[in-house]
Amino acid sequence: PQSVFTAGFWRIPITVHNIPAVAQYFPSSPMRIISPYPPGGGTDFLARTIGQRLTERFGHAVVVENRSGANGTLGAGIAAKAPPDGHTMLIVAAAYASGASLYRNLPYDPVRDLAPVSQLAAGPLVLVVHPSLPARSIRELVALARSRPAELNAGNSGTGSLPHLTAELFGAMSGVKFTHVPYKGPGLALIDVMSGQVSLYFMNILNAMPHAKSGKLRALGVSSAARSPIAPELPAIAEAGLQGFDMTNWYGLMVPGATPKDFVAKLQQETTRIMFAADVRSAMAASGMSVIAGTSQQFTVFLGSEMTKYASLIRSAGLKSE
Repeated sequence: PQSVFTAGFWRIPITVHNIPAVAQYFPSSPMRIISPYPPGGGTDFLARTIGQRLTERFGHAVVVENRSGANGTLGAGIAAKAPPDGHTMLIVAAAYASGASLYRNLPYDPVRDLAPVSQLAAGPLVLVVHPSLPARSIRELVALARSRPAELNAGNSGTGSLPHLTAELFGAMSGVKFTHVPYKGPGLALIDVMSGQVSLYFMNILNAMPHAKSGKLRALGVSSAARSPIAPELPAIAEAGLQGFDMTNWYGLMVPGATPKDFVAKLQQETTRIMFAADVRSAMAASGMSVIAGTSQQFTVFLGSEMTKYASLIRSAGLKSE
């Protein structure tokens, strides 16, 4: 691999640290990271963390743009239409994998128009119930739901959201039926499960644990394949007989689909370095997330499997976009 020094009209090849020549000039101007959700959430935190570190590393400003709407598809559509020069990035969450199956007129092709750079982090949801519900374990909840078909309400943060799809998978694997109640955001769903108007809710582990410890909610288990370090006392749902149950809230970094591979490789290397920095890993752990940054190829394979899983859930549940 070579870098190139330009002197007049002469271009002299120079080998530099085994990095492709085209990547030596990248980035060449200020960059932006699109966060397709409002400020304050996981995507926003990751966008600002990565943006700050890349600014320091590259010497070019990296600006975070919050472009929320339509469960993340608005921001994704903006990124998909950006010039494929590596200067526009997109933070995606797990809901990205459901877009193509949920929305009939998605303004972009999630496989062709956006390219995976690296997965970033992942963590479980927690299944919580109102304390008045006579179920103190996953098995007891399943038994109760079977005795009262479709009587238990399962709140979620919107049709096709991760809490919704997780509840759908839980129902399908356990053979129970819930009445799904969509809300416009997680805050409203939380209010109703805490008041007892909703029986159960799959929610962010960091937000769930304070309410569980205070007794306002009862936490029954986590949605990941294994227990979470942030709440090791909670069993994984898979431990309660639902073998193979695994739904995580994950984040990843994408760029426009035609971005040169050398640019993608450089962004992947820098992003992985940032995510595995000690302070970033600590911040992720405090949020109930584990850093899982890896190669673009690994993220591509993972994303494909998630899309397949979500498509099956959405099809079997007969879900349609709002």
